Amino acid sequence: MAHGLDSVGPAISASPQGAPGLLSRELSAVNRLVVILASIALVAAAGVLTYSVIVRYFLQVATDWQDEMSVFLILGAVFMSSAAVQARRGHIGIEAIVALLPPRINRIRQLVVDVASLAFCAFFAWKSWLLLDEAIVENFHSGSTWAPPLWIPYSLMTAGMALLSVQLLLQVMGGLTGGLRRRPSA
Repeated sequence: MAHGLDSVGPAISASPQGAPGLLSRELSAVNRLVVILASIALVAAAGVLTYSVIVRYFLQVATDWQDEMSVFLILGAVFMSSAAVQARRGHIGIEAIVALLPPRINRIRQLVVDVASLAFCAFFAWKSWLLLDEAIVENFHSGSTWAPPLWIPYSLMTAGMALLSVQLLLQVMGGLTGGLRRRPSA
């Protein structure tokens, strides 16, 4: 099993041609960058929460921003990295039926799942965009005393779902055109 940032990208080395190939390569580069930033965000969230516990316990100083900051960082990491996880087909799935199905039927099953996932994620991205637009136009802020603007988490959610939708679209296109072909060994 590969470890580290080199493993971010398609599970199969692919060289699709034309616009889908260019989009696939660009999305792979974006995914690598997002995984780095998401990793930093998760470490930062852990640091913020650790700081909060230490300050409250040892110094008896109340902090009112750490919970929301941690939620924003974790939300951004999860939503933004979802396309990279999907590119590796790393989301949770039930594998019991996969071993029972013939390869052709399994490819059809996977295509149906990808189409359904694309429909859901595209709808989610669209609704997230509407929520983001409303938060910007209406100048929404959270109800806490820190009161950060809500366009921040909504923009991360919107961008993450858009990237995931593009990744799923590429996988659907690959499934419809016979899948990604393996590169010949050099």
